[in-house]
Amino acid sequence: MSQPLKRQVLNAFKKLHRTRQYVFHGDDRALVAGRNKINESFQQNRNETNEEEIKKMIKLAEEVDYELRTNVIQAKQKEDNVFELRITPETTRLDNMPFNPDAVIEAPRRRRGDKSTGCCGGGAAMAALQAEVDARNK
Repeated sequence: MSQPLKRQVLNAFKKLHRTRQYVFHGDDRALVAGRNKINESFQQNRNETNEEEIKKMIKLAEEVDYELRTNVIQAKQKEDNVFELRITPETTRLDNMPFNPDAVIEAPRRRRGDKSTGCCGGGAAMAALQAEVDARNK
């Protein structure tokens, strides 16, 4: 393995550990589990010599790092049904739409030649949703 590739592997390893410490700060169980998983994954592939495979693994490590930083939040229970969330500046935030129980949800249009009764299990999901809306309106 070339020296620059070794450096990239070491950098990916270190970055994953820094991300683990950042994302799971204060959660000893998650910190230990993350450390063990990272070390185990790198140890399993320690003898890999194919540079293309190594580059794929480095790319995977970078993607895992990104997912951890942007999609993992910590929740700590403060009291019954009350949680404190630790959301970092890097956490992906999406627009929140409040649930409207009075919303009219139209059945999906059938495609030409489609013999099924609907999508998602033959319309079972739509029927369950409609039953929930009907129950709320009573």
